[in-house]
Amino acid sequence: MPGSLVTELEGCGLDPHDLYDHVVRALAEDVPGEDVTSAATVPADATATGDLTARANGVVAGIAVAELVLRYVVGRSVRVDRKATDGDRVRRGDVLLTVEGPTRLLLTAERTALNYLCHLSGIATTTARWVAAVEGTGARLRDTRKTVPGYRLLAKYAVRCGGGTNHRTSLSDQALVKDNHVLAAGGVVPAYQAVRAAYPGLPVQVEVTTLDQLRELLDAGCDEILLDNMTTEQMAEAVSVAAGRARLEASGGLTVERAREVAETGVDYLAVGALTHSAPVLDVAMDLRGG
Repeated sequence: MPGSLVTELEGCGLDPHDLYDHVVRALAEDVPGEDVTSAATVPADATATGDLTARANGVVAGIAVAELVLRYVVGRSVRVDRKATDGDRVRRGDVLLTVEGPTRLLLTAERTALNYLCHLSGIATTTARWVAAVEGTGARLRDTRKTVPGYRLLAKYAVRCGGGTNHRTSLSDQALVKDNHVLAAGGVVPAYQAVRAAYPGLPVQVEVTTLDQLRELLDAGCDEILLDNMTTEQMAEAVSVAAGRARLEASGGLTVERAREVAETGVDYLAVGALTHSAPVLDVAMDLRGG
């Protein structure tokens, strides 16, 4: 892997070595042996130039990952020329990356590279749509842990490319007290206090379903509270009750059509699992240039 690519991936908050292993596993699914179609139809000495081209409007994420796939498969003979940068808004027909090398190897790498690029760009595009919906309100879009297993850091990077904000990455970097924890601990305040006592330096967020629970937590000093499945009116009242004493996050039943209405209540965040668990891909294809 070129040093410049390593530095870029680190700058994106991705571990290059973990990502390398991720790419190796992905390629093992596609190419456990020989690419039989390319081997049968393409002369061994043929070379080609291919353009990775957007087939729809959207926001790009994952160009460096696609390049990593191409460099791994094609090797030192590959030439890569990027035409776009992660976070760019692109239109149908825009070339995102041009690659040159042995034709067989380009075709072998094509689907894996596009799987990363299409999936991550789809997350970035979906996030950008939500961000645009709440623009000017002061509220920020946050993701969740509802990600495809093994794709979490990539998915959260794509959310950032789309203008969103990351919530916790794992069960270890922040406590989120939900309804089952509350039930086990005997109430929102006992649950909050138990976490605070066990992990005094760790950020703690507690989920509430009623304004009474909100008031109890505010009195206990909780400074980050999740408003679960509340109506717009309840959220507006929660903002008034909190009066800046805690950061409030809206969650549950949110749609992009309703996003601005929710943001205008004054909540600090909107938690949107759909950013990562059901974002449609951005259609990107690799087109080889004719001879």
